Amino acid sequence: MALILNIETSTSVCSVCLAENGKKIAGKETNEKNAHSKILTVFIEDIFNIINLSVKDIDAVAVSKGPGSYTGLRIGVSAAKGIAYGAHIPLISVGTLQNMAWGAKQILHKEKNILLAPMIDARRMEVYSQLFDYNLNPINKITAKIIDLNSFSEELTKQKIYFFGDGAAKCKNIILHQNAIFAEKLYPSADYMISYSEQAYKEKDFEDVAYFEPFYLKNFIATIPKKHIYG
Repeated sequence: MALILNIETSTSVCSVCLAENGKKIAGKETNEKNAHSKILTVFIEDIFNIINLSVKDIDAVAVSKGPGSYTGLRIGVSAAKGIAYGAHIPLISVGTLQNMAWGAKQILHKEKNILLAPMIDARRMEVYSQLFDYNLNPINKITAKIIDLNSFSEELTKQKIYFFGDGAAKCKNIILHQNAIFAEKLYPSADYMISYSEQAYKEKDFEDVAYFEPFYLKNFIATIPKKHIYG
């Protein structure tokens, strides 16, 4: 039996859920942008209050490891590491794109001869993406991909691809193949992490709390807003 806290903050979604033996028992989620730092700990406290438990009662904490927003990932991973360290429990990481693909499969219920293409916005016309078959096996490596008229053309000639996530919307008017299908309102969620974190716990697939870092894929580059540039 395992009681696992799942944390997802890799995009604009801030999502937390508590699962016992692979089943959700409490959770909170919002899509409010730039709010992770102020609401994540509140969400965690709230769900423990709902079921009258505390961090001391859980067996592990799982966090979405990326790729995704640099700030969002830092907030989620920092919180997860703090809980794991303070409560002396294992830390589990779950890939964000795999998380999204699992959620899409549950929601879409489409034919098996399809590919799933979760996309996370990486600014401009770039997305973090990876292709999965219907059984959630990865078809390629995670990439930071610049979208153009030829993107995914080879795969689209063979089968339908469902594109989804906050990076998919900006690709809708560029990827025009008849086999390209865009699904709306499919984003990362702590709920989708449950089966992966439960399996990782059973297999003792844990991260080193002291040294674990998010999977950013690209280096963070700080920029100065134009309105702050003088001279």
